Amino acid sequence: MALVLALWEFLAFRGLADPFYISRPSSILIDFKNLFVSGEVWPHVYITMQATIIGLALGCAGGVVTAFLMARFRMVEKILDPLIMAVYGIPKLALGPLFILWFGLGINSKIFLAFIWVFFIMYFNAYGGFKNVEPRLVNAAKLMGANRLQIIVKIILPSSLPWLFTGLRAGLGVALLGAIVGEYIGSTAGLGHLVQYAGNMFNTTRVFSTILIMSLIMMLMNEGVKRAEKWILRWKPSEL
Repeated sequence: MALVLALWEFLAFRGLADPFYISRPSSILIDFKNLFVSGEVWPHVYITMQATIIGLALGCAGGVVTAFLMARFRMVEKILDPLIMAVYGIPKLALGPLFILWFGLGINSKIFLAFIWVFFIMYFNAYGGFKNVEPRLVNAAKLMGANRLQIIVKIILPSSLPWLFTGLRAGLGVALLGAIVGEYIGSTAGLGHLVQYAGNMFNTTRVFSTILIMSLIMMLMNEGVKRAEKWILRWKPSEL
């Protein structure tokens, strides 16, 4: 990475590559610092994170509940599975303008776009987790007198947690993507709007510095989920 950045800086500095199109790492870092020092970026970060977190929470909740119902009840699975796969096949980006039309340019359209992306990621992972619970554990719990709620809380959910965390980590990226795409399609604030505005102004440096902010946000969110997963699944033996 250091070698790539050094080569990038050298080519731009020597005029072998036009900084108008690719900027320079030093210029990007300076603009990155100025965005935070001036406070200009904070309102945009707040709006994007608000849409991302709400969309992530709703998508995770909806995906887990739907997957649980389909895994437990055959009739629900037969009814909903074709519908879910039909909606899943629709390009989510194509729905963006429709959500803008329905919910306006405010945060609601971004939340819904993030939700619809996260829902399917979480649904598929949660469904796989619920379907792969070891039957012997369930049967053993029944023999010891466990009721249905105890089986769900003590057996099914703990066994499915690794799958749920996999879906959550994958959902982080698509939640942020959904919020930013929604802002890019139509918005007056947010990191997606910042990128679009910078692109319209041919400000390549600002585009790269905003992308750097998005990357750092994604890294921090992913690290937070990894730490939570490690703490919650501390009972699970580590693999060699």
